[in-house]
Amino acid sequence: MKRNIDVCLTPNLIEQHDLAGKVVVVTDVFRATSCMVAGLATGVKSITPVLEVEECLKLQAQGYLAGGERHAKMIEGFDLDNSPFSYMADKAKGKDIAMTTTNGTLAINKAKGKADEILVASFSNLSPTAKYLQSIDKDVIVICAGWKGRPGLEDILFAGALVKMLSETHENEEDSTHLATAAYEDAETDMVAYLQRASHLKRLKNLAGNDIPYCLIKDQFDVVIHLVGDKLQLKD
Repeated sequence: MKRNIDVCLTPNLIEQHDLAGKVVVVTDVFRATSCMVAGLATGVKSITPVLEVEECLKLQAQGYLAGGERHAKMIEGFDLDNSPFSYMADKAKGKDIAMTTTNGTLAINKAKGKADEILVASFSNLSPTAKYLQSIDKDVIVICAGWKGRPGLEDILFAGALVKMLSETHENEEDSTHLATAAYEDAETDMVAYLQRASHLKRLKNLAGNDIPYCLIKDQFDVVIHLVGDKLQLKD
């Protein structure tokens, strides 16, 4: 019997979905979950996603590195910005990181405590995430982080890619899932070109141009990332 997969287009719609007993996959392609996957895959010990800058600073005072952004810009006093390359740097290896972002860490915290398991994913670990979801007997909800409560096209493309990979094991019955799949099928052959229309890409072009093509490369890392308590870690 097939399981179900659904797509939540923005964190503002989480309350419209029943997360109980399900696996949530949070994606924030540009750039929070791309950072999380890159960092944990290359030696970061853990990442604690928090809502407020002040929470990061408190953990920084306890020895964590502080990372993240507000309005796509690095936060004053932080150790790391919101570029995947920063999370792969030598100074991040072996470290616990506290991270706050405009959209991604908000989505994770909104889902926390409501689902059976929370994963974070991006294109860089798409196939390992899909393989894990195929191996367990649970329904899936993909939460797209978007931008300040509005949908983000890049996150919708990731959701569509994941839905397509799970088509043999999971049914998609909701319109949001069909929309994500259709968008991904249109974009699949050249996502960079397709996303030139995306509002968040336009915001980032001058701030993080090198990150954009990097965040769209599929399967750079053979890892699954999940939330254990308050920390994101590699799944064994």
